[in-house]
Amino acid sequence: MKIAVASGKGGTGKTLIATSLALSLEGVHLLDADVEEPNCSLFLDLEIKKTATATVPIPDIDTDICTLCGKCSDSCEYNALANLPGQILLFDKICHGCGVCSYVCPENAITEVDKPLGYIFEGKNEHLTFHYGELIVGEELATPVISKLTKMIDENDKIVIIDSPPGSACPMVEAIHGVDFVILAGEPTPFGLSDMQIVVETLRKLEMKFGVVINKDGIGNDELESYCIESKIPILMKIPFDMDIAKQNSVGIPLVKGFPEWEGKFQRLFSDIKEMVLNE
Repeated sequence: MKIAVASGKGGTGKTLIATSLALSLEGVHLLDADVEEPNCSLFLDLEIKKTATATVPIPDIDTDICTLCGKCSDSCEYNALANLPGQILLFDKICHGCGVCSYVCPENAITEVDKPLGYIFEGKNEHLTFHYGELIVGEELATPVISKLTKMIDENDKIVIIDSPPGSACPMVEAIHGVDFVILAGEPTPFGLSDMQIVVETLRKLEMKFGVVINKDGIGNDELESYCIESKIPILMKIPFDMDIAKQNSVGIPLVKGFPEWEGKFQRLFSDIKEMVLNE
């Protein structure tokens, strides 16, 4: 069973839900795929170590062979190459490593070198295996780091939980690729509803199974709940807007540790999701 936790915007409670679910079950592999700002490790009492480097292949141009024909820059979908008088200019930060430039070069003047984009970290104990990715400061391509991170999933993993990046762009799509179910962390505010509607549209186009956990229930109005009911989206759980929960969360105490009664609720959440997936 692979479950991703996604949201329309940041700060809706993805990490709270992902860590609480992981800590309520046995034999879980938790991945923090929000590589621009991973923070699941703040809620886990684990010794963390770096285990891998995520890279992207970028072109290395041999200026002695290059004839400045411009075929590489004309073929680059991302405008990472520019054919200037006397040189080919590379904008390596927007290069996606697709390799088309080396493929079309008639002089074989382009080879590829690996450029580090981020790192993969690991921590584990007898109950939990944890990996997270971290984008190098100043880099812009999160997707290759997420791709490297999800390769840490083992075929023997029984339960995989992925804390995905917020939004509906490429990093989120990469993080949820291949999962059995997506939990949407919903925030009952106009901003939260607006952004969640975009993610719902994305998930439906991807034909993925999903449901909503309403976090901070009571902070706003009931428009989010009404939207879910009208759109026939399952409401899986409600977590109240509670100052005590917020205080515990702010100092890195997981919800199920600060309030043990929530452990059973998250176990029921997993059972409900499992039943929904099997029934489908």
